Amino acid sequence: MINKNIRNVAIIAHVDHGKTTLVDALLRQSGTFRENEQIAERVMDSNDLEKERGITILAKNTSVIYNDVKINIVDTPGHADFGGEVERVLKMVDGVVLLVDAFEGAMPQTREVLKKSLALNLKPIVVINKIDRPGSRPMQVVDEVLELFIELGANDSQLDFPVVYASAKQGIAKMDLKEDTSDLKCLFETIIDTINPPDCDEDGTAQMLVSNIDYDDYVGRIAIGRIERGIMKMGMPVSICKKETNQTGKITKVLTYVGLKNVEVEEVKAGDIAEICGISDINIGDTICDINNPEKIDFVDIDEPTVSMTFSVNDGPFAGKEGKFVTSRHIRDRLFKELDRNVSLRVKETDRAESFEVSGRGELHLSVLIENMRREGFELLVSRPKVIFKIEEDGRKLEPMERVLVSVPEEFVGNVIEKLGKRKGEMVNMEQGQDGHTKIEFKIPSRGLIGYRTEFLTDTKGNGTMSSMFDGYEDYRGDISSRTRGAIVAFEQGTSVTYGLYNAQDKGELIIGAGIDVYEGMVVGINSRNEDLSINVCKEKHLTNTRASGSDDALRLVPPIQFSLEKAIEFINDDELVEVTPKNIRLRKKILDTKTRERMARR
Repeated sequence: MINKNIRNVAIIAHVDHGKTTLVDALLRQSGTFRENEQIAERVMDSNDLEKERGITILAKNTSVIYNDVKINIVDTPGHADFGGEVERVLKMVDGVVLLVDAFEGAMPQTREVLKKSLALNLKPIVVINKIDRPGSRPMQVVDEVLELFIELGANDSQLDFPVVYASAKQGIAKMDLKEDTSDLKCLFETIIDTINPPDCDEDGTAQMLVSNIDYDDYVGRIAIGRIERGIMKMGMPVSICKKETNQTGKITKVLTYVGLKNVEVEEVKAGDIAEICGISDINIGDTICDINNPEKIDFVDIDEPTVSMTFSVNDGPFAGKEGKFVTSRHIRDRLFKELDRNVSLRVKETDRAESFEVSGRGELHLSVLIENMRREGFELLVSRPKVIFKIEEDGRKLEPMERVLVSVPEEFVGNVIEKLGKRKGEMVNMEQGQDGHTKIEFKIPSRGLIGYRTEFLTDTKGNGTMSSMFDGYEDYRGDISSRTRGAIVAFEQGTSVTYGLYNAQDKGELIIGAGIDVYEGMVVGINSRNEDLSINVCKEKHLTNTRASGSDDALRLVPPIQFSLEKAIEFINDDELVEVTPKNIRLRKKILDTKTRERMARR
């Protein structure tokens, strides 16, 4: 027996095309909230980092009831670095709502998430969002999306997709651009009519694939997934099928989604998405089954990490002054705990007890983890990201490649092509975009992009956009020159003063202001030349009896460059580290002692 009153759908799109805003509008119009209820915007982005950055990092579940049909909605991340989240949740749904910006059109991540959905044979609905945006071109974008479907080898039934035009911000949708509508009614109806009810058997023995994990301080680990067969009940003994072994457990609580709330119920039937509590060491990819009929469900292979960084204990002069968790044991426990829910992450112990090698899907993937740890009170040192190479049996060295799409005003095109060319980027396509912008597509080694994003924003005066997507492994492309400027390094420990900084700013750009505690080996600026320079920024002017006219007037400092965590990680060289504490982000040399460092450099 199939439950005809359920639809399971994922909302997929490129970053910033409006997924979370659309889910907001669906929740509001389905009557999920009371009329007088105060609701935050982008209510699904619940984590602080998501709210600040305006991106979705973790996949979230919710549900709406429309005409007695329960629609389970999964809001997925759009950023390439969180692709592991998207791959898993697609196993829970029967169809996808592909959201495409009516101005930007299909972007690299649109292609990637659509490719995965089509491979799983999911039914697509295309929503052209932001039709109210100035310069929007909905009809051309529909043609672009159709071309993308054909290029990705969609079958006839997938090519016969319905198109809905929408403005998630205004909460309206229409099947025809000429229509005048005031709600999302046609989108609700399209989801119910197009996407099949889950093909799950209510009468069989219980079985559920764990697609996601949540954690609660009271009940421990919570398994999230779709019930594929039978019924999951509270108090029921179950068998857990892992990769190599099977074990037994007992369900203590069963929860299901009603709007944004998780509601405790006695049982959940096949086809619905549920949360199961009570199994302590459950993992993503495990199958929870009837105790007498353990039967594992195959799990999708998650893309392997492409970038690694070293996380180590802070050994600088200010170690332990600003953080709560500072030892290697603290860092180790936190990293291994992260593995429970972050499937694309890998953590390896190194030959040094105080260092760990952490690998992920990209710089953003790892910087979000570092930022979360910093906010939790951790203090640590992180190294420059390195890409992970593969060595074939015949000895060939392969490296990860990225497909990059940039959109820049015409006057910056030459500069961008030249810079990416130096980083072994190969231009694949170039076309005229909107509003005097040019769209250029490149294929480039992943290591060529490390440190380039900050430079790109400077080169295009903040007017360019760049998005990238992992594009498989190819032959090693040879050496790439990285940073072209050296660092200005503090010569001694103390507090920076205006006089010392004024002398330093003649040599380049400062990244700290006056009154900042510094130590020997800390990076305080960017040299205008391609070499490091040690300067005493704590040096005060000697007082004399005579006062020279004019020369003692106030010294003016140029405001220092502010380094965010991502910018700092991108900027550092192989001989440098980023010191991360709850209060500060500092750049420093691996070897702090000036004389030792100079001696090593001469060697």
